[in-house]
Amino acid sequence: MNNIVIATRESRLALWQAEHVQALLGRRLGVAASLLGMTTRGDQIVDRTLSKVGGKGLFVKELETALESGAAHLAVHSLKDVPMELPDGFELVAVLDREDARDAFVSNRFASLAELPEGALVGTSSLRRVAQLLALRPDLRVAPLRGNLDTRLRKLDEGGYDAIVLAAAGLMRLGLGERIRARFAVDEMIPAAGQGALGLEIRSGNAALHDGLASLIDADTWLAVHAERAVARALGGSCSMPLAAFATRGGDGRFTLQAALGDAAVGAALEVAIGHEGPRVAARPLLKASETGALADVAAAEAMGRRVAAALLAAGGQSYLPTTAN
Repeated sequence: MNNIVIATRESRLALWQAEHVQALLGRRLGVAASLLGMTTRGDQIVDRTLSKVGGKGLFVKELETALESGAAHLAVHSLKDVPMELPDGFELVAVLDREDARDAFVSNRFASLAELPEGALVGTSSLRRVAQLLALRPDLRVAPLRGNLDTRLRKLDEGGYDAIVLAAAGLMRLGLGERIRARFAVDEMIPAAGQGALGLEIRSGNAALHDGLASLIDADTWLAVHAERAVARALGGSCSMPLAAFATRGGDGRFTLQAALGDAAVGAALEVAIGHEGPRVAARPLLKASETGALADVAAAEAMGRRVAAALLAAGGQSYLPTTAN
């Protein structure tokens, strides 16, 4: 637990997150830490959607290699970018207090989704967002938008899109909250599993490191994200799947888990839209399921997630799933 090396991506947001954990280690545990900045394949490939080039693992593989070699002891991730199944020998040891998990509507000309004119062009490469956007406004055109946060905002400012959809958490963490014109209500656009939460990954077997970092767990977020990730895991965990899952604790202490599954066909339509001339998608309706109950531990949270996934399948979700998984 001395002189911990933190592996991190080198985007401005990723560095903010790593520096946040670095400061937390010093403040809460009295431990010094340094950063090891790395570029992942997910950062390098920005002309194709993740579902076509290998999925969420592209953002974490190089960091896990640093952990395996001993070059780093800890990796900090945006939890929504972490695959549902970690490789053998790695573990998610802690999840920190969650920032606003909602999606943000960002535009230089329009104040909300409702104000967009018919046929307006909205940028996002998240199939989850595409499916939910088109459920709200089937008249819109949606085109891919890759790159780090600053790159996405620059493409909007250059006039490439009428609006873009981003995670509110990233904008808030970088002091860019003024760019948010509106936040989507969770009932309108359910967030991705783990959205807004920071996950800490280590190699298994270091008891001192495990116990020290586990003391940083935010209990409510820990249970919520385990329920959310269990939904995705039960359905195959593929990034080519338009899947949303979000859990929150109510004032009565019980958790409510909401999930939505969109037609995987929206992925093919998004690929066609790369030239900004893609067709509007006549996708099947979103399937939704939810459950409310007490969660005493991770096992209970994951069981709730599996039940919600089963409810989506029972509603016809099997035919919504992609034919191949990442």
